[in-house]
Amino acid sequence: MLENRSFDCMLGRLYPKSAEYDGLAGTEVNPAQDGSPVRVWNSPGTDENTMRIPNPDPGEVWTDMNTQLFGVNPIPDPKAVPPMNGFVKNYQMQTDQPPASYVPNLVMHYFMPTQVPVLSALAQQFAVSDRWHASAPCQTWPNRFFVHTGTAGGDEYNSPSDLPFEMMTIYNRIDDKGVTGGWKIYFHDMPQTLTLANLWRRLDGFRMYEEFKHDAQYGTLPAYSFIEPRYFADVDLPNDQHPPHVVTKGEQLIAEVYNSLRGGPAWTKTLLIITYDEHGGIFDHVPPPPAIPPSKTVTEPFNFDRYGVRVPTVIVSPFIRPGTVARPSGPIPFDHTSILATLRKRFELGDALTPRDDVAPDLDSILNLATPDNLGPDHLDALPFVASPADIARAKAIPLNDLQKSLIRLSTLIPSDANQVDSHLAMLRAGGAAGAGDIDVVAAQTAQDATKAVADIKARLNTLFGSL
Repeated sequence: MLENRSFDCMLGRLYPKSAEYDGLAGTEVNPAQDGSPVRVWNSPGTDENTMRIPNPDPGEVWTDMNTQLFGVNPIPDPKAVPPMNGFVKNYQMQTDQPPASYVPNLVMHYFMPTQVPVLSALAQQFAVSDRWHASAPCQTWPNRFFVHTGTAGGDEYNSPSDLPFEMMTIYNRIDDKGVTGGWKIYFHDMPQTLTLANLWRRLDGFRMYEEFKHDAQYGTLPAYSFIEPRYFADVDLPNDQHPPHVVTKGEQLIAEVYNSLRGGPAWTKTLLIITYDEHGGIFDHVPPPPAIPPSKTVTEPFNFDRYGVRVPTVIVSPFIRPGTVARPSGPIPFDHTSILATLRKRFELGDALTPRDDVAPDLDSILNLATPDNLGPDHLDALPFVASPADIARAKAIPLNDLQKSLIRLSTLIPSDANQVDSHLAMLRAGGAAGAGDIDVVAAQTAQDATKAVADIKARLNTLFGSL
C-alpha cells in the first residue's frame, strides 16, 4: 500500500476512455477560485521535478476532502452525488507554503504510462480496477485502518493522541484460526501498523523489508504479507509516492516486489495487490458513492457512510488474463476492505470483522484463468533514479508532511518494552502515558529536523524490537 495518489493521476491514461475503462478523456476541468477552468494536463519527461508533481503537497484531511468533492465545507448528505469540482479551489486554500506556491493546475496533473512504466505494465499484463475506492474520504491513518481492521474506529484524522486503537485486526484473526504460514508486516522505517495495539503482543510479525526479498526468494513468505513503504528520507529518499516525493522511487519499489515474487518458487500461487491508501487531494473525476458504515454506533462528525476517492489498484496473479479491467459484479465498489473479504474467503477466517467488509466484494472473480498460465514478464525495470547524498540532504531539509509528523508522534507512544504491553495499555487508556500531553510539541521540534526525527524513531524501534 503506497501513499496519496488518485486513479486519474496514475492510471487515467492507461487506456483510452470508454465504457470499458473509466479513465481520462483529457477534457476534464475544475474551476479555480476566480472561476476560470483548469484542465487536466501532463508534463512530459521523467525529470525529478516532473515526478514530484504536485509540489507542494495538497490538502488531505477530511475537511479538505469535503471541499474537493463538493466545493463547499459543510458536512454533505451521504446520499448526495459529489460534483468533484473543488480540487483546485481547495489547493489554492492551503497555507503551509506561500500562496504563490499553490499553482492551480498542479492537482490536475496526470502521468502517462511511459512515466510510470512498472505500474502500467503490470496493469496491462494482469488486472487494473477502475472501481476501487479508498475506504473513506479521510487521510492516511483511517484508510490504513480499514485495510487492517475494516473500520477506522471513528477517527477521521491521523490521531496519535487517540491511542490505544484496539480494533480487532485481520492479523489476529489469522492467528486465532491457526493459518499455516501466518502473517508478516514488512516495513522500511516506521510501521504505521504499530498504531494497532492488538499487534503489540505479536512484534515477531514485524520484519524489515529486506527480509521480504529473502522470503520471496526462498519460498518462505507467510500466508499474508503486508508491505509498508519508506516514509522518511534516510538512507534513501521516501518510496511511498506521497507528494511531493519522487514517484519513480515508488516505481522502483513496485518493480522490486514484483521481481522478487516472479523469481521465487511460489509465484504460481501468489496474488499481489498494489494499491494506495487515499487520493491525497489530487483530482479524480469519479464521485465516491455512499457506503455502509463500519459500526452501528453513529460517529460524529462523520459516520463513514461514504467511500473515498478512487485510488490506483493493480491486481497481479498468473491466474489473471492479460488486459483485465476489474469491476465488481454489483453496485458496491471495491475498496480496501475487499482485501479483508478476500483473505476471509481464501483462508476460511470466519465472519466479517465489521459491517463494511461484510458487504465488500472479494477479488475471486478477477482470477479469470482456470490455471496459472499468465506468468508475466520475467523481470521489470523501473526508470533510473539514484538519489545522491545531496538529494537526500535536500529531502531531509523539506518540512515534514502530516503523515510523517503523525508517525513521529506515534513513535513516542508505542511501548518501550515488549514485556510491559499490558501496563503500557493501561496507562494509555487512563490518558497517563509519559509524554502524551507533549505530542504536538515533540512533533513541532522534530519537524524542523528530519534527521533527528528519523534517529529518534530508530532509537525507539530498537528499544522495542531489538537491533534493527
